[in-house]
Amino acid sequence: MKEIFLSDVELYFSDKFENNSIIIDDLNEIKHITKVMRHNIGDILFITDGNGNIYKTSLKKVSKDNILFEILDKYQYNNKLSNIFFCIPILRNPDRFEFALEKCVELGITNFIIYQAKRSIKNSVNINRINKILLSALKQSLQAYLPKCTFIETLSNLKSNLKDKYIFLDQNTENKLYNIVIDKSCNYYFIFGPEGGLTTEELNLFKNHNLYSLTNNRLRSETAIISAASIISGK
Repeated sequence: MKEIFLSDVELYFSDKFENNSIIIDDLNEIKHITKVMRHNIGDILFITDGNGNIYKTSLKKVSKDNILFEILDKYQYNNKLSNIFFCIPILRNPDRFEFALEKCVELGITNFIIYQAKRSIKNSVNINRINKILLSALKQSLQAYLPKCTFIETLSNLKSNLKDKYIFLDQNTENKLYNIVIDKSCNYYFIFGPEGGLTTEELNLFKNHNLYSLTNNRLRSETAIISAASIISGK
């Protein structure tokens, strides 16, 4: 399989296959393709299955319920950040929380764990809405891996493994995140605190944890999350 770098194209998502064809049956996607983008029979479109593959396709058939695409070529991509997990607390401002998730996807982060920190605002989590945001960010940034998102009640519910690395973002340390060396043989859990910071109890949950800072300035939680994603994506 070959890997190409796409630009200036529209990327769509579907995990429905039939022989050498792909089917899109999401009504919003159908409307966008036919009414907004005004695609016609024979047009070339790119579709990802969210599992590392992007397909070059030709639009073959349009019906009220679905669109049929013939697969012309297949490009396979490696998930270079498959061992990176971003553990993000529920933030006070939902818009900033969603903005941080969106930008992380654009930077290549594909694993998210949302948790209720002890100092978090007690807001509910709409996983369906979050998944829609992640999918939209995937298509916008031409990514081939659909991000995975799970929710845990507290950090203590995060499964601890001696082989894993737990990275806490803390302003009060001289270790800078840009100096971190990523070992591809183990998982890294980057744990971000809420606006009020993490408690001592939360910081001491994992024996093999490390503290890193991003800058000498105090950052908003969403700024720290995006900044960390930018650093890690360049490793």
